[in-house]
Amino acid sequence: MFYDAGCYGRVALGELPESVQQRLGGLPGEWLEFDPVLETIVVRHIQPSAGPCLPTIAGELVRMLSEIPAAAQAGMPGGDLFVHTEGDAQLVRLRVEPGGALRIEWAHPDYAKAKPQLWKGARVEMVEPRVQRLNGAVTFACADPSKAARELAALADGYEGLYPEGDLAVKADQASGRVAADVRDLNVDVLLLVERLQQLAAAGSLVGDIEVSSFAAIVPEQHLRFVFDDGKTWVQRPVLWGGTDAGRAPRRPGARARTGA
Repeated sequence: MFYDAGCYGRVALGELPESVQQRLGGLPGEWLEFDPVLETIVVRHIQPSAGPCLPTIAGELVRMLSEIPAAAQAGMPGGDLFVHTEGDAQLVRLRVEPGGALRIEWAHPDYAKAKPQLWKGARVEMVEPRVQRLNGAVTFACADPSKAARELAALADGYEGLYPEGDLAVKADQASGRVAADVRDLNVDVLLLVERLQQLAAAGSLVGDIEVSSFAAIVPEQHLRFVFDDGKTWVQRPVLWGGTDAGRAPRRPGARARTGA
């Protein structure tokens, strides 16, 4: 899925007087509307086209929140709206806290505190292969380092993505029986590369990591990193938000997962 400007999420307002619901339902908006059945601010089904999305969405949200009387604010459950901005294609979270406080945060992907999960080839959401940008370095032992190096180079040279650039520098050391591969801005399907590395490496010898981002635009919800350690393959999702809430954004509606190798 290519990155595009847009918005997803919802904000629960709780039980509101009928008069307030009527005012909310009558507010004009390009992005947001009030759902009286769920008593929730939701994203409109019609794709807006006028004006930059972030200030427009933030303005509509504040306008709707301003209709909530002080007596009803304490009972607001709150919620999150996630905005994909145009231009630099950033991810921004508009968080309405329980009680009505509003916080705006820009995502800053960080792997330092990311928790690894064991990967066994299960379904995993990530950037589409044809626009994947891979970076990292791995080493492994094998019976024939020169042959393994040629196979890795052939995989990189033969892949037809949308961004035929980047570099996969492979060094074979026959004396030690090891191969070192340095990946820099390479456009290759990471699942193909991981599968080939697992096939070539002697059991328990594969060490390193490969980060998956995108050439097309910044899509932090779909970024991830493969980590090879202790004979296992792990997947890390970057932490997007700082502070005590370090979770990542939920999967955007309509986003598809891919099947692992």
